Amino acid sequence: MSRIGKKAVVIPSGVTLTLSGQTVTVKGPKGQLSWTVSEDVEIKQEGNELTLTPRGDSKRARGMWGLSRTLVNNMVIGVTQGFEETLELVGVGYRAAMKGQALSMQLGFSHDVDIPAPAGITFATPKQTEIKITGIDKQAVGEIAAKIRKIRPPEPYKGKGVRYAGENVRRKEGKKK
Repeated sequence: MSRIGKKAVVIPSGVTLTLSGQTVTVKGPKGQLSWTVSEDVEIKQEGNELTLTPRGDSKRARGMWGLSRTLVNNMVIGVTQGFEETLELVGVGYRAAMKGQALSMQLGFSHDVDIPAPAGITFATPKQTEIKITGIDKQAVGEIAAKIRKIRPPEPYKGKGVRYAGENVRRKEGKKK
């Protein structure tokens, strides 16, 4: 039994949830998201709660049950509050700035690294060494944050690179004489 799947998704006021077959559409103050739930999961809406149940007892049906509930809940949270990821730039001369809607970073390469903002994602640079990524789709926010981090991941000797806020980078000891 899925502990997550058993919980009902509570739909707050100001959010409209529409079911058409297996497609769930959520509209809220920040935008609209839709997703098609697997055929292995049954969806029922009762008042301001949405319940999901597996259609069979197969391993796939039970797995999709918890996943579907989490994804629908993330859509509801996204259209009401939104999601935010914070990255830190650590290193001498490492900095980020906004170039219109695009993010421009100096990461120790011979050139600046420019990343255009995908649809539904906004960048902000409150400090030169901090990047805030916001959006209503949790998956898209996490993916763009991972792509930016992948450009210059933190290295273990000096700790220089792009890291998530609060990320613990394991440091190694240097060469001995």
